[in-house]
Amino acid sequence: MVKRVSRRVFLGSAFGGLASLTWAGAPKTSLRPHPRPDGLAKRATPDAEALIEEARLGGQVSFAVAEVQTGLMLESREGDIGQPPASVTKAVTALYALDMLGADFRFETRLVTSGPIKDGVLDGDLILAGGGDPTLDTDGLAAMAAQLKRQGVHSVRGKLRVWGGALPFERVIDRTQPEHVSYNPSLSGLNLNYNRVHFEWKRAGGKYAVSMDARSAKYRPEVRVARMSVAKRDLPVYTYADKGDHDAWTVASGALGNGGARWLPVRKPEAYAAEVFATFARSHGLKLKIGPPLEAAPQGRSLVSYQSPPLDDILKGMLKYSNNLTAELVGMTATARKLGKALPMRGSADEMSRWARKTLGMQGAQLVDHSGLGEDSRLTAGALAQALVRVHGDGMLKPILKEFPLRYENGNIHHDHPVKVAAKTGTLYFVSSLAGYVTAPDGTEMAFAIFTANPDLRSDYDRASGQRPEGARDWNARSKRLQQKLIERWGRIYGT
Repeated sequence: MVKRVSRRVFLGSAFGGLASLTWAGAPKTSLRPHPRPDGLAKRATPDAEALIEEARLGGQVSFAVAEVQTGLMLESREGDIGQPPASVTKAVTALYALDMLGADFRFETRLVTSGPIKDGVLDGDLILAGGGDPTLDTDGLAAMAAQLKRQGVHSVRGKLRVWGGALPFERVIDRTQPEHVSYNPSLSGLNLNYNRVHFEWKRAGGKYAVSMDARSAKYRPEVRVARMSVAKRDLPVYTYADKGDHDAWTVASGALGNGGARWLPVRKPEAYAAEVFATFARSHGLKLKIGPPLEAAPQGRSLVSYQSPPLDDILKGMLKYSNNLTAELVGMTATARKLGKALPMRGSADEMSRWARKTLGMQGAQLVDHSGLGEDSRLTAGALAQALVRVHGDGMLKPILKEFPLRYENGNIHHDHPVKVAAKTGTLYFVSSLAGYVTAPDGTEMAFAIFTANPDLRSDYDRASGQRPEGARDWNARSKRLQQKLIERWGRIYGT
């Protein structure tokens, strides 16, 4: 159960009660730790530099760890050097959204009428109006169609129109990513199924049968707004073309095998939602003609309202599954609340960066998005660790962070490990980051951030191919082992 705290409490405890503390910048060189009374285990603890050398990551390794009760910086290495945070960015986005929107905030998707309803006949348009909900799925649209039927509407003289202008449209989150990856979808004020479409194929009699659908837990409506054809080739695996009224995909026959499925990104999110809603309306006897999208917010009567789960539940899921679309939409919605107007993704990320520097004291924070997908974002380990200390007392971030299991040397999870970690991971090719909270065996709590990156290795691979670069898997595994060893070091030195 996630603890619900109001925005007022968040502001008061996180940014008021600790305001008298001095948040010194992280040192440029590693501090010598001040361990508690020496024991054999402490004397045998490896030096941080030896662990880094053993990992053989190259590039830049930076970290900072601080005691949460006092804010004392216990240990730091290159703590003021800006590094790409990858999905650790989402922890900052979560704090930003909680501050601007509050833990109980809910997104709303509406059905709005542009004319009067008499005897079940709507004399005007029916408008599907998005509110930026990142969790809206096919089941949600089915529920809205059923509720419309319960309202007694059985005919619409106008058309079904959509409005996604609550947030600016973004064709992709990061332009350097391959076209076909589902973690880089389009963004809009109206989004469905994380703006992904389900592609499935089966081979029978030497031919492939393919389908594109908007599946959810209950339904699998097929769609025409995204279409797939099989091409006789080996590479590239996918191609994409914008055909105006639909996304046109091709897939290489040489890559398919006998059958399988995967999610692909949707580039026409508003049309996608309109088509799926019209399918469910038709199942209730209401035939709708889809018209052009609205340019301005609808002003008519709100007939049906569908609300998301509360924000803290959404953020917990975002941090657990590291969903990029969720991070971008909640970040952009937070900026819209802060400024009274929506900004494009990059402008909103700039606003969140300013907020982080001013409110959390995160000097050097410069983010290009809210998800961490863009490699040009920069955070420093020292500033992030201190920010995590600063917000610890409000009790909002730590409960929604995912438990980070420590492991045996063979990779199996060590369920009884005496050191407990709640943290957010971040991964790009040759970038691995981890930040959150450590609870040592004696109960001492520490906030930490670890950033590792090798920009030379990143610059050498072909981003457009969509293929994992050689050596990336092994590099990432070594980085994660280093992260665990640093955490175990801190638990042994500062908390036993």
